[in-house]
Amino acid sequence: MLYDAHNHLQDERLDPWRPQVMAELATSGLTEAVVNGTSEEDWQAVASLARQHSWVRPSFGLHPWYVRERSHAWSERLADLLRQFPQSAVGEIGLDRWIENPDVEAQLHCFRTQLALAREMDRPVTIHCLRAWGMLEEELRTQPLPTRGFLLHSYGGPVEMIPGFVKHGAYFSLSPYFGHPRKAAQLETFKSVPIDRLLAETDAPDMRPPDFLNDHPLVQGDQSLNHPANLRVSYELLAKLRGIPMEELADQMAENYRRLFIG
Repeated sequence: MLYDAHNHLQDERLDPWRPQVMAELATSGLTEAVVNGTSEEDWQAVASLARQHSWVRPSFGLHPWYVRERSHAWSERLADLLRQFPQSAVGEIGLDRWIENPDVEAQLHCFRTQLALAREMDRPVTIHCLRAWGMLEEELRTQPLPTRGFLLHSYGGPVEMIPGFVKHGAYFSLSPYFGHPRKAAQLETFKSVPIDRLLAETDAPDMRPPDFLNDHPLVQGDQSLNHPANLRVSYELLAKLRGIPMEELADQMAENYRRLFIG
């Protein structure tokens, strides 16, 4: 029973392999996956997948990379989708100062708006953060937060900030990308995540594992993508890191997933 806490199965880059991907997911041990929308342009694709597959838990959000392209009615459209899918989460939202010329004020406005919506509707939230950890901590400390908690997906922040984020309601997920040797230091931070706040993700089609761990390569020309069946890589990395048998860890993370996303 494997749970993917964060992916983008709706991504058009997967279209050439979609029949293959869906067939392989069916035999991968996947129980449920949170499929995250990132802008108004892909929300309907997420909704369509949720209607077709009972194991898809939809999540709708405005990602910080796309705040400049939002329509005047974006928050109303988001609220309407959340009402249409009572099982849905809010995400992927967040703060990002890594991108070129970030519109930080727009990011903050959209982040606060979506946090408030999640709180009002009692939904969990998935948060993206790059080079904005101090700003994120301040927002979480000063804004009303959803009681269900939130996921810091592919957590790349300092180990010292983990306890503070936990107090605010954080869960932390690991992607297969952390299997790259250059990510060893960041992988090590997951030793400090409380076991009851630990989750696994793929972030597919991005964040693919190193070739020596990749049992599901998706390669076409110079394009190489992360297969969502690589979720098992995330579980195995965490089991080895924490010194816990895979089955025991999977049981614990199933409980964590249900607590956050199902309630």
